[in-house]
Amino acid sequence: MKKLFLMLATVVVLWSCSSSDGGELVGVQNRPYFEDIDLKGMVFIDQGNFTMGAGTQNATYGVPSQPRTMQVASYFMDETEITNNEYRQFVNWVTDSIARRMLGEAGIEGYLIEEDEFGEPLDPPVLNKKTKIRWNDQEAREALEDLYIPEKDRFYGRRTVDPAKLNYEYYWVDYREAARKESATTVKQEYKGTMFANRPKGLNNRSSLIKKEVVNIYPDTLCWVHDYTYSMNDDYTRRYFTSSAYDNYPVVGISWVQAKAFCVWRTNYLNQYLESIDYTAMNDYRLPTEAEWEYAARGGMAGESYPWGGPYVRNPNGCFLANYEPLRGAYDDDGGMKTLMVGHYAPNDYGLYDMAGNVSEWCLDSYNESTYIIANALSPYYEYQAAEDDPAAMKRKVIRGGSWKDQKYFIQVQTRTYEFQDTAKSYIGFRCVQPYLGRVKGDNLKSASNVY
Repeated sequence: MKKLFLMLATVVVLWSCSSSDGGELVGVQNRPYFEDIDLKGMVFIDQGNFTMGAGTQNATYGVPSQPRTMQVASYFMDETEITNNEYRQFVNWVTDSIARRMLGEAGIEGYLIEEDEFGEPLDPPVLNKKTKIRWNDQEAREALEDLYIPEKDRFYGRRTVDPAKLNYEYYWVDYREAARKESATTVKQEYKGTMFANRPKGLNNRSSLIKKEVVNIYPDTLCWVHDYTYSMNDDYTRRYFTSSAYDNYPVVGISWVQAKAFCVWRTNYLNQYLESIDYTAMNDYRLPTEAEWEYAARGGMAGESYPWGGPYVRNPNGCFLANYEPLRGAYDDDGGMKTLMVGHYAPNDYGLYDMAGNVSEWCLDSYNESTYIIANALSPYYEYQAAEDDPAAMKRKVIRGGSWKDQKYFIQVQTRTYEFQDTAKSYIGFRCVQPYLGRVKGDNLKSASNVY
């Protein structure tokens, strides 16, 4: 009887609470919303469909494709390839973070935050980015000695950070594995007479879906000599990434794995700032899918072979429209012998630069000759997470756009080829995209009555 009285009293209290919504179905109010933000250096590309693989030219030696209508959702895309200077910000951040961790672990105060605001211990401790690193302080120099190239290996005794030590650690969730129906199992659990069946394994062991990656993020600066052994590229090897003269040139010597790590860092870097100003987190940066890349490269012009239209690679004045290998190896006839500063040529109709030539660009997709057949036409994407011991064929990733060293066939928007995910070349760079949370820009701020 006493229990019944308490239950009735609880019901009365709940029903007696007044509601500000008048009892109407109005949804949850006062939620932070995704606001339109002008992402620096990115352009907005509205959703649409296009014939993927279509073009006015082909080559008998090219990879055959079967053009197919594909759909892509709205997204933001970098207007240029990631530059040396932009990637250097990533390298500097990783260097700074490793240094702070080493200084904190050496017992030097101010570099690690070991307790939260309530006095509870943090495990692991959080880096304190507000404390300035005293690089020339004797105590700091001793604590950071392992971060530098060993003294016996130093060039002219110069004390420089060891690129092999610059590892970036991050975690990601394998949603595709979690969604696999064949990984489900029948788990019979009885709870007050209720049977739960066909419960996915991932829900029983979520940690198995969380993957850890440790990536060395320093560019392969030796790629210039490695790719062209009998060329005098020593200056590029020593200066291309580090000299301010090449700040606005596309970063190269970056593997697909490193480009993916950069996207994760860029996401976290932005969202940490947004969190500090009590703002909603943005969507993740990532590499573009192959379909997103081609859709963007076309600039809204269906069926053409080049970002500027086609079918010619020169303007009416006879000037070349991209940095590639024109004619029969006359590299400098287009204005550049190797890479050129990003944005050197005019953009396409979406405002994107260098979607043909300069450097080829990594895409998110794994490479498969049958992608156009097996991919879903609704935001197509083919993926294979290659393990270290998988055959090389499983590590192929799509590259698009052609480069400074390619003939004009490879700078066509429909041309697709590949490189291995763990290789870095002097002619491959990348740019990022960020999926847009909505249909068209600003649409998520409208009410349903305004949508037609």
